[in-house]
Amino acid sequence: MIARRVVELAEDKQAHEIVLLDIRPQSTIADYFVICSADNDRQIKAIVEHVDEKIQQEYGLNPRKEGTPDTGWIVLDYGDVVVHVFNQLQRDYYRLERLWSLVPPVVVVQ
Repeated sequence: MIARRVVELAEDKQAHEIVLLDIRPQSTIADYFVICSADNDRQIKAIVEHVDEKIQQEYGLNPRKEGTPDTGWIVLDYGDVVVHVFNQLQRDYYRLERLWSLVPPVVVVQ
């Protein structure tokens, strides 16, 4: 499953507060959200590059990308799986987990 693999790949690059949400009961925009935090712009870039490279190699998927490390939030959209990589300031501001609070997390990695 791609979403669980993304969680593993984010862990490889020391992402923290990783949450995998199954949003299928609440939305048709995707099946899963993976949300994680990074400590700085370089780490955001490293996480995104690692996830992108491995998912492309293993599943042949190329995401639509939005954002840049200096904005503090990058989104990788694989269709069924949407990956959000935040710095802590942006994650605290947007609080996606609260927006999707009716959806219980499938995986939480502190």
